[in-house]
Amino acid sequence: MSVQYYEGIGRRKTSSARVRIMTGTGQYIINDKQAEAYFPRLMDMKKIVAPLLAAEMEDRFDISVKVKGGGITGQAGAVCHGLARALVKMDPELRPVMRAGGLLTRDSRMKERKKPGLKRARKAPTYTKR
Repeated sequence: MSVQYYEGIGRRKTSSARVRIMTGTGQYIINDKQAEAYFPRLMDMKKIVAPLLAAEMEDRFDISVKVKGGGITGQAGAVCHGLARALVKMDPELRPVMRAGGLLTRDSRMKERKKPGLKRARKAPTYTKR
């Protein structure tokens, strides 16, 4: 017997997360670790469970995540985006709730590239008159 799950792909900065949800007891596995071990900061954990809180479905699903790229906060944002997409795939009636919370919108902000002649993306070398 195959396990029924719903999958959502989430992205943030350079992070990409594949989130699978299935009915269960509320267990979060991220890259083969418990969520609290993978994301020790409280704000990252709050970000991850935001779609479940918006849908009022805490502790009803087991969540399995494979996330790669970027840093910790970007990965947390990618997991949040992927989880929201998976929930909408499971129940299309949740779309207005997720949209209102801004959970389905892909955050397009990326690191700006360094420009030639500048020190960083926008920082110019110190101007000296003489």
